[in-house]
Amino acid sequence: MHLHQRPPQRYAGAAPRLTVSALRGHSGLRAVGEVGHGTHEIWERALEQALGARTDVYRLELSEVTFVDVAGADALASAARRLEEGRLLQLHRPPSTLSRTLDMFWPGLSGIEVTQP
Repeated sequence: MHLHQRPPQRYAGAAPRLTVSALRGHSGLRAVGEVGHGTHEIWERALEQALGARTDVYRLELSEVTFVDVAGADALASAARRLEEGRLLQLHRPPSTLSRTLDMFWPGLSGIEVTQP
């Protein structure tokens, strides 16, 4: 008899998860999950890594990020403001809510470029 194990279900109140890994073929990282209260430390470490990179364009692959809260957007905006002149954080396929939040609270912020596929 074969038993099939179901993947764990996410229940209301479950802690958000965020994983970050290096991108292949680009200077940057891929984030998967949610940026929220329980994952801010991971997000902020990733942004510090971006700031320390020795590249003009640092790509943040965000196509598998489902949510970024305002504090996470603020951390991103803060990182962009700390970039040296001519450097850029390139957000690839971020959640639409992140793009709207950045436009609403930090319009015209240099240092961030949003790209779609």
